[in-house]
Amino acid sequence: MCGIVGGIAQRNVVPILLEGLKRLEYRGYDSAGLAVISNQQIYRKRELGKVKGLEALLEADPISGNIGIAHTRWATHGKPSTANAHPHICRNKVAVVHNGIIENHEHLREVQLKQGYEFTSETDTEVIVHEIHHAMESTDGLLSAVKQAVKKLDGAYALGIMSIDSPDILIACRKGSPLVIGVGIGEYFIASDVAALLPVTQRFIFLEDGDIAAITIDGLVIYDRDDQAVSRPIIESQLTADAVDKGDYRHYMLKEIYEQPFAISQALEGRFINNRLQENAFGHNAAEVFDNIKAIQILACGTSYHAGMVARYWFEELARVPCNIEVASEFRYRSPVLAPDTLIVTISQSGETADTLAALLEAKKLGAKYSLAICNVPESSLVRESDLVLMTRAGPEIGVASTKAFTTQLATLMLLVIAIGRRFHLTEIVEQKITSELFSLPGKIEKVLQLDDEIKVLAEQFAEKQHALFLGRGTHYPIAMEGALKLKEISYIHAEAYPAGELKHGPLALIDADMPVVTVAPNNSLLEKLKSNIQEVSARGGQLIVFMDETLASANDENVRIVKVPQVGNEISPIVYTIPLQLLAYHVAVLKGTDVDQPRNLAKSVTVE
Repeated sequence: MCGIVGGIAQRNVVPILLEGLKRLEYRGYDSAGLAVISNQQIYRKRELGKVKGLEALLEADPISGNIGIAHTRWATHGKPSTANAHPHICRNKVAVVHNGIIENHEHLREVQLKQGYEFTSETDTEVIVHEIHHAMESTDGLLSAVKQAVKKLDGAYALGIMSIDSPDILIACRKGSPLVIGVGIGEYFIASDVAALLPVTQRFIFLEDGDIAAITIDGLVIYDRDDQAVSRPIIESQLTADAVDKGDYRHYMLKEIYEQPFAISQALEGRFINNRLQENAFGHNAAEVFDNIKAIQILACGTSYHAGMVARYWFEELARVPCNIEVASEFRYRSPVLAPDTLIVTISQSGETADTLAALLEAKKLGAKYSLAICNVPESSLVRESDLVLMTRAGPEIGVASTKAFTTQLATLMLLVIAIGRRFHLTEIVEQKITSELFSLPGKIEKVLQLDDEIKVLAEQFAEKQHALFLGRGTHYPIAMEGALKLKEISYIHAEAYPAGELKHGPLALIDADMPVVTVAPNNSLLEKLKSNIQEVSARGGQLIVFMDETLASANDENVRIVKVPQVGNEISPIVYTIPLQLLAYHVAVLKGTDVDQPRNLAKSVTVE
């Protein structure tokens, strides 16, 4: 993985490939490369580092062609290097770009070495291009060779393939990793994300699992996993090329933090009539499904997992429905037992998170009859595999560290709590109260954003620190976890989060003047307990930053720095208290000079295990 772009046109595709790679930079990557066919030759350029380095190579030694493939790589097999960068070429005849992981690459490598193939990289991808080349020797062309070769690949892949033997055809394959076809006028493009192609088209075909597409300038044919020619619909995207621009903001992450009031309002828009949630927002048969639910199982990874943790508190406290939450990569290998009539709720920004998708499929194998996806990408695999869907409508999120995707996930999860809770112990009075609080969210977040300058000053306390501790209780423990994750993701400061009640069970040993402690302290039933935990830290010389409800009296303690957060209802307070933690992480990262939008070693969409 990480980003694929390709094209076939009557014009030079190199500028389009480069622009596409730039638009995929947000995913995170370590090298970039492209290749084109011209005059019966494959011309390739690869560079370790950023796309601008590849661009400089092309300025110094230009290449051009009407068919080409390009890639940004995030290392899985083999260290970041020019030799490991894509595209990979076999005997100057076939070129491939690949997202995903080929699980049986070691076996294939052994076989191919015996067949006389030489390897120039450490990647699993190189076995693909050799396998296709080998198949071409016994088949009637590139398409047939690809169909034969992919049958030998175990694992996940999205592939862009071209060959000098068929210079007028671009092959696209998809199994487990996303790939779309952009439809132009007399030209076609492929990409792992529609964002890469928005400058040239807004019309897309979303390949399904197992699809192989043979694309020429004149048209395309798609074959499904059974090798049957099929028709896939052309979808008109509502996104525009400037939807993924930074505007006047220094970083995408800051822009996306400030977009949260609008994103939340979009998540709620049209889902209420006369202030009452409409269950058909989840799907036409949602009411029937919800009537049969007796338990909830949430599956997610990373930031989405934290959203699910908050939802677990909500489901059990407000709706009184049994709810489990599990990291998707653990669930799929744990031999889990599902209670009858359990609703599987998957959460993913991209809808292509490999572990979450695999966990959903595993749950179905275990007999789960009902599934619902909370997602931001309507055409994604997770959406297609789920019975019910609630889109978060966060809009494009470019920063690797998730912000508006997280808060819209929380808002939409609360809608699910309302819908299911009606059938259990959520009274109409409480539902109306929560609904009113949800409608107030955009305004509350706007007020919290006014704390930006104050938080920017606080961030200076972290400039020379190597470690930080985050504390929360109840629904705010997952928010503390999310705050710690944000700080470590983009500033590279080691940060941990604990339920505040666990301090005396180990973490208190870490407390000293060099360990900042960030605490989330809303005005709820656990406040007095939390105050005791704060005193435990202060008494040991710990330096505290406390985000506290503005209505509470501030303690006179030189070790405690208080940031007053606008008053907010208990039910939605986790969403509001997330915002200052995002701002804190952002400003610390800026002070430390890290790459805020593209932190090292991380990718935006984790489409492999």
